[in-house]
Amino acid sequence: MRYYRYLYLSGSLEKKKEKIIRKLEEKRFQLNIYVITLAGNEKNHLEIYQSNLFLQPDFPYEDFFVVGIAGGYEDAVELVEEIAKEVYNETKGADIRSYILKKEQEG
Repeated sequence: MRYYRYLYLSGSLEKKKEKIIRKLEEKRFQLNIYVITLAGNEKNHLEIYQSNLFLQPDFPYEDFFVVGIAGGYEDAVELVEEIAKEVYNETKGADIRSYILKKEQEG
């Protein structure tokens, strides 16, 4: 699993960022943590997963590029909305995937 250089976090998770990432890497149970990733299908932009999905033994864990972490599904949806607004304000477009990948390469 790779993490976006400018990782988006819901407000309540700012102080717990490192701990949450460590638990994700160690594949430990985390209640009510949602992960926002670039979509596997290039026609889509983002996907939301409950972090416990990554605990499955055969789940392709390494293939994900995490752009955000939220403390609940509603927070995850709000975070996706925040990302979309930022992309629109910066580019006057809606290509979230390209914006994130370009920003990651520039950073």
